[in-house]
Amino acid sequence: MSDVVHLIFSEAHSLGDWLVETRRALHRIPEPGNEEHETSAAICAGLDELHIPYTQIKTAVVGLLEGAGPGRCVALRADMDALPIEEPADRPYASLHRGYMHACGHDAHMTVALGVAKLLTAHRQHFDGAVKFLFQPAEETTGGARPMIEAGCLENPHVDLVLGLHVTPDRPAGHIEVKPGPFYGASDNLHIVIHGKSAHAAYPEQGIDAIVVSAAVIQALQTLVSRSISALDSAVITIGKIQGGRRNNIIADEVILTGTIRTLSEDVRRFLCSKVTEVCTQTAVAFGASCEVQIQPSYPVLVNDEEATELVRNTATELLGATKVHLRAKPVLGVEDFAYYLRERPGTFWHLGCGRPEAVSALHSPEFDIDEACLPVGVAVQAASALRYLQKNHD
Repeated sequence: MSDVVHLIFSEAHSLGDWLVETRRALHRIPEPGNEEHETSAAICAGLDELHIPYTQIKTAVVGLLEGAGPGRCVALRADMDALPIEEPADRPYASLHRGYMHACGHDAHMTVALGVAKLLTAHRQHFDGAVKFLFQPAEETTGGARPMIEAGCLENPHVDLVLGLHVTPDRPAGHIEVKPGPFYGASDNLHIVIHGKSAHAAYPEQGIDAIVVSAAVIQALQTLVSRSISALDSAVITIGKIQGGRRNNIIADEVILTGTIRTLSEDVRRFLCSKVTEVCTQTAVAFGASCEVQIQPSYPVLVNDEEATELVRNTATELLGATKVHLRAKPVLGVEDFAYYLRERPGTFWHLGCGRPEAVSALHSPEFDIDEACLPVGVAVQAASALRYLQKNHD
């Protein structure tokens, strides 16, 4: 097995020029969630070249590479959508779609998946079972994972393990980062409408000032994390937008607050969602006002399976060396819809270092770019991890 893993590593690096060319071609055609038509066509063309059959679910593409005989199935997910960000035009591979940019590295994720497909096509004799390639739309917006699951992407054949990755500029190319257990948080969208009573500013006693009530509501919400949950738990309540009032001399009769609730456990999530409604409503009543609270659930907590995480960690350690494989100590409160797959199947989501030596640029910024030396590393770790899992059929 070790010989095959190191062969995979060598072959992944021999694909370097092809990976760069593929990534730059995808980078030039960024598209928003559920509108990845040109991107989807490019993915299909890539699978056609490899003679890998696939099905399409709107813009989603599911490829299936079968091995030498029957066995288990590993799914590899790659998100496809881009962000509404204007990219600097001075890059030789800059976006051709004005106003959109692959500023979150999804072009790299797709490239890695295609690279794994290319690599494992030549190694079908080394594994039983199958590898599924889940090219998924709308990670940045509505969450394309759940519709794909509902459409049956984890069946026919039944997926036993699901692997995903995300580039991170916080680690240099050649390094990876893993974390068992909770890795990304859950996010729920918060919409609060406070109803007061309008009056002239000269006669405040005749009204109920919705702006004053909203200030009290915001203050009360900020105490929930510090005083209603354990200091050992993590949560963030953010009010990101306030709308209220019509004129400077009129007491406002309505204020709308919108924000998010972010948590790292389902228990804390349920508690805070209930407590937010209670606190907002009762605070408004205390001022003689009324309040409507709507909480719209978004992505759930992403929880990595420990055994799957060890599979990737051990494989990467053998390929890269222990000093380049990092065990993340703390989770992040960002969200990732890969969590939906992990609710259905064991698997793990890991970080692929892509930081450039000349400049580290943040995800979701116009300056973001990757060190393309990360691409063969991503291919090698994903391909070798899948191969190692499927080869267990021979153990």
